[in-house]
Amino acid sequence: MSTTLAAPAAATEQPPAKGGRTRRIGIVVLLVAVLAGAGWFFVLKPGDSAPKPGEVVALESIQVNLAGGHYLRLGMALQLTASAKEADGSKALDAAIGVFSGLPVGEVNKPAVRETLRKQLEKQLEERYHGEVMEVYFTEFVTQ
Repeated sequence: MSTTLAAPAAATEQPPAKGGRTRRIGIVVLLVAVLAGAGWFFVLKPGDSAPKPGEVVALESIQVNLAGGHYLRLGMALQLTASAKEADGSKALDAAIGVFSGLPVGEVNKPAVRETLRKQLEKQLEERYHGEVMEVYFTEFVTQ
């Protein structure tokens, strides 16, 4: 009878590679660091800041018709950015007429509503002046 020796099963398997898990952790840490750096650069953009305020341009007061035969005497001033050129006030006055016309006098006199209307006007002015107007100040606000 002939006998053949079989190699043990454990001897044919290869041992696990050394440092495999450590290498994966290192790659993951490196990848997270690269992504965090790229996110900081693209989201925060160093040197990118809000526009600096420039001159304040006062506009002549206007009268706006409200609901029920009432009216609003409205005076405004525009806070321009430092890079803004000369601002033509007619766009701002037209926008104010559009925002306030036809509103009930009781609503216009409420401070919270007035602030909402100011923000609405600022949004319109941002579009009309292409970002050259930072804020709107009411210098006169009289209802009758």
